[in-house]
Amino acid sequence: MQVISDIKEAQILCQKWQDEGESISFVPTMGCLHDGHLSLIDKAKSLADHVVVSIFVNPLQFDDINDLLKYPGTLEDDRSKLAEVDVSLVFIPHASSFYPEGEDNVEQIELGEITSILEGAHRPGHFAGVATVVKRLFKIIQPNFAIFGDKDFQQLMVIKQLVKKFSLDINIIGMPIFRENDGLAMSSRNIHLSKSERKKSAEIYRQLESVKSAIKAIAHPGLADFADLEQSTSKNLIAAGFTPEYVAIRQVDTLLPAKNHDSALVILVAAKIGKIRLIDNILV
Repeated sequence: MQVISDIKEAQILCQKWQDEGESISFVPTMGCLHDGHLSLIDKAKSLADHVVVSIFVNPLQFDDINDLLKYPGTLEDDRSKLAEVDVSLVFIPHASSFYPEGEDNVEQIELGEITSILEGAHRPGHFAGVATVVKRLFKIIQPNFAIFGDKDFQQLMVIKQLVKKFSLDINIIGMPIFRENDGLAMSSRNIHLSKSERKKSAEIYRQLESVKSAIKAIAHPGLADFADLEQSTSKNLIAAGFTPEYVAIRQVDTLLPAKNHDSALVILVAAKIGKIRLIDNILV
């Protein structure tokens, strides 16, 4: 396993592999790795000759400086985990070299409506920051495959839109959410949950399962049914100690509000418990 921070050095190595006809799978992360990340790496190893994992806490995608400063950093532990799973390259760039023009001067990538709803509405500029960092990482790594988790469902759609807009020859692979035994979606932010918050946090998944069952039980679902379910679920989360930002039943392919007889739906939730913001989703 090679660990590289220099952008040019990483680019040269990845280009060498491509010139030799060897394929690359890429797993971008912000560190604080957990079993969910490792499941992405397992998938990446099954697809290509080399696996590259990046660790970079991207300042552009944080709309709150305090959130950036509190983001958990566990670099030595991350490196140990990656050595155990034998990835080819760990790329750990520094923000000063990744954004040499200065963070305030970066021309960010805008991808339209998909970035302005749900997460985009509650975190202005977040997805422009995500698209910008991912495009730069793609240019450096030149992967054949890039692996992302479905927990950040809207982010996955943004990445696919990015690849389409710039005609990038990269296969984007989404992987199922990796959960704790009680259903809580694994997230680097979970480390900040207190014991009581951690115990309550699985209620989000229970509510998602309940909405999914309710939708399946509706013979002729319509907008009114969905709106009622969204509102009742928000009330349930409030009663359980959460502050919901949204509960949304949406079309899988567009994230637009669900319509009558849509056959593929996704239920998305964002809610705070204490000061910790959690997101989750489930497919119907």
